[in-house]
Amino acid sequence: MQKEGPETAYEIIRGDPHHLSDVSAFIETLSRLGVDPAPATRTLFDPKLELTVSRAPGRLDVMGGIADYSGSLVLELPIAEATFVALQRDDTRRLRVVSLTEGETADLSFEMPLADLERDGEPIEYDEARKYFKRGSTPQWAAYVAGVFLVLTRELGARFNDGVRLLIWSRVPEGKGVSSSAALEVGTMSAATAAFNLEIAPRELALLCQRAENLVVGAPCGVMDQMTSACGEENQLLALLCQPAELLGTILLPADLAVWGLDSGVRHSVGGGDYGSVRVGAFMGYRIIAELSGLRAEQSGDSVLINDQRWGGYLANLAPAEFEQRFANSLPESVLGEEFISHYGGTTDTVTSIEPGRNYAVRAPTAHAVNESARVQKFAELLRSHSERSDKPEALGELMYQSHASYSACGLGSPGTDMLVELVRAAGVGRGLYGAKITGGGSGGTVAVLGRRDAAAAVAEVARRFAEKTGHQPYIFSGSSPGSAAFGHLVVRRT
Repeated sequence: MQKEGPETAYEIIRGDPHHLSDVSAFIETLSRLGVDPAPATRTLFDPKLELTVSRAPGRLDVMGGIADYSGSLVLELPIAEATFVALQRDDTRRLRVVSLTEGETADLSFEMPLADLERDGEPIEYDEARKYFKRGSTPQWAAYVAGVFLVLTRELGARFNDGVRLLIWSRVPEGKGVSSSAALEVGTMSAATAAFNLEIAPRELALLCQRAENLVVGAPCGVMDQMTSACGEENQLLALLCQPAELLGTILLPADLAVWGLDSGVRHSVGGGDYGSVRVGAFMGYRIIAELSGLRAEQSGDSVLINDQRWGGYLANLAPAEFEQRFANSLPESVLGEEFISHYGGTTDTVTSIEPGRNYAVRAPTAHAVNESARVQKFAELLRSHSERSDKPEALGELMYQSHASYSACGLGSPGTDMLVELVRAAGVGRGLYGAKITGGGSGGTVAVLGRRDAAAAVAEVARRFAEKTGHQPYIFSGSSPGSAAFGHLVVRRT
């Protein structure tokens, strides 16, 4: 066993650590691998070869959330917590991964031949890969990592003739609705493209990561998570118009405002049934509106193509007033899957499927998509003109409260997140707290809180009161950090 000391330490030989404290912590973690008691980490890297290191943050959904798949503008903040990926090439043609989870004493490891992602020299189909990673012996998180390499092969023609050794070190808490999965995908793809000299623009990288989650993992996520992790800027809200992924720059948070995240303790997953059924319901609503409007539809496999030159195929482009006047009362509150398929054939969504025996809410998810788009547009306008009126913070907060209520109307609320929002409302403007809403896919996870920059004590008091009522002490997300593109990558080696 190697002895710990200067001769086993890693140092940065290329790249900018951006003065981030977690970079130093990760380099220290790398330096301890040689004396780690776990054999998977102790023998992972060849000490004579360099490592490529990437960093990808999680995100806090400030406004927009599940309206991303309906074409809405979304406003996302890259958080301080991030996932690091260290990659080393070797000559084995195997993918070997070790994941170190923050707070866990044991490491998680996975290994597979890269040839398993090929058939007769060509990359396997996504359906086959999805079945491969759903085997009982394969850890669920492995699909997020290996899926990156399959997507790069299928979509860009990349060839991985070398083997890959990966160490994953994440401080993005899982299941809290801050997109640990996107940080893992973006971190892995950023390290792989740097190590194998693949030139990919940040926006394209994010879209490829979304394909990995949609088609290999099988989770029907929108694109805002990967875009924020890849393209986000520190202390700025990424403005992304999801039609399908148009970057509109960033909005700097006003100097007197700050955003926090409070974890409800209720685990969230975009692969969960609630998120998926609400997404299906929104696409059902669009399909019905298209027929009511006389738009031509054609069946294409299990999905439908609609010639929509008015709204461009997105509910977000339908004005709330027109929706209420022309369509709201014509949408069913809910519909059985088989009845919908029989009448309409399917929806325009290619990453979800309709279960015939399941009942789907339609009116509420469709209304949320339309009205949330309008709320986010108003929120962005208020932020850009923040200094012009003293009542802007309260108006911003009210939009967040409206968004939260709309989530609940769709069935995506939870007792924990509702309680956090009510505690913020009770503290109110007098304590410097203006608004709060559930984030991301809903049904648990994290609540975003808007307040005065000096309101950290009030946020901590909300967390304390929540812990008294529930027994769960919320994790408080505070601060921001650059996305993976702004961070770049590091090259490190042992001294």
